[in-house]
Amino acid sequence: MAAEHPEAAKQLSVVAENVGSQLPEVGRDIGDYVLAEIAELRGDATIVRILRASITENAGTLLHVFENDIPLEKVEGPAAALEYARRLAQRGIPLSALIRAYRIGHWRFLQWCLDELSRQNAAEDLAVATNRRMLHTSFGYIDRVTEQVIAVYQHERDNWLLSQTAARAARVRDILAAGDVDLNRVEPALGYRLRQHHLGLVAWLPTAADGGEGLSRLHRITDEIAQRLGCSARPLFVPRDAIVSWVWLPLGQESDVCWDKVPAALEHSDPSVHVCAGGVGYDVEGFRATHRQALRVQELAAVADPVPLFTQFSTVAPIALMATNVDDIRSWVWGVLGPLAVDDENSARLRETAQIFLDSGCSYTATASAQILHKNTVQYRIRKAEEIMGHPIQKEHTDLEIALRAVRYLGSTLLRTNTEGA
Repeated sequence: MAAEHPEAAKQLSVVAENVGSQLPEVGRDIGDYVLAEIAELRGDATIVRILRASITENAGTLLHVFENDIPLEKVEGPAAALEYARRLAQRGIPLSALIRAYRIGHWRFLQWCLDELSRQNAAEDLAVATNRRMLHTSFGYIDRVTEQVIAVYQHERDNWLLSQTAARAARVRDILAAGDVDLNRVEPALGYRLRQHHLGLVAWLPTAADGGEGLSRLHRITDEIAQRLGCSARPLFVPRDAIVSWVWLPLGQESDVCWDKVPAALEHSDPSVHVCAGGVGYDVEGFRATHRQALRVQELAAVADPVPLFTQFSTVAPIALMATNVDDIRSWVWGVLGPLAVDDENSARLRETAQIFLDSGCSYTATASAQILHKNTVQYRIRKAEEIMGHPIQKEHTDLEIALRAVRYLGSTLLRTNTEGA
């Protein structure tokens, strides 16, 4: 990279001084532009006032950096900017809106500076060098300050969620404890209607999140799932700790769920979050039942290897209901599958074919179609699996079907290695 022009810093200082003389107008212009572009930031007079203060302080600080050649490592985010991040977190306004405000505001700020640089009529090489210095410094400033406001937002969001949900969590525990519930009193206190269909979820992170933003991530993914499933109201979100939350999605009068949309939301938004769902339930008893089911599935998912991204109760109900002790399940599976319960590729292929064979009503043709195999290959695999287990694969073989599903879900947790005895 070419050496910096010796007059670039001085020229940028002149630009900053001239733009700074118009700082109130600059701040108003950037604020108007940001509000016009980002609808989520409009409507609350207090929030708008703090936004404008944040913009003016950021612009003033950056101009001060330009004018006095201040190292960026000595610069901290302005007080109004940090307070604005806190307020947005408390109101549940998405973090993406805050970050977008910085990007858009930065662009508008640069227009003022570039216009002023153009008015200086500096020599071309000096103008180019000043422009380069301006861009390098301003992007460095925005990067540094946005890191600070993101940390403040995430910390405040988690604290806000915890404080706001403490009383709500106590009311939810009372409902789950069974007994009579005064709906006219409880529903307004919860901000959630019990006289409708519910879908209970347990959402969790495998480990504590960096920066303490775990609850914010869980809350965001909950909102994403609710939106994709078409929920007409906000979910009931109850944190259990920093990495686990209980959730109820309000389905209204709808009892059908498009299950494919849930893993799609996770993969798109935050694939490190795991979610387990109960079945759809109605009214108070359904509220309790769907939650119990989600808890049972989560207990099962926690010991699976690998841990699944999403599991729905109906797909693993028999396993979840009997999964009170993993060691007992493992022993039972070994008894049903025998040597077929070995953790290797060949056994896995045979188990998969056997499960599809049972699911298709023991049809070789349907199994071959499902696996894109020749019918003779399916017949060979079924015979091989029967030889290894020592018993036939036939219709209504419930134990075998459940054992295969358990292995498919829990993976190597239930399997033995080649060196283990039968």
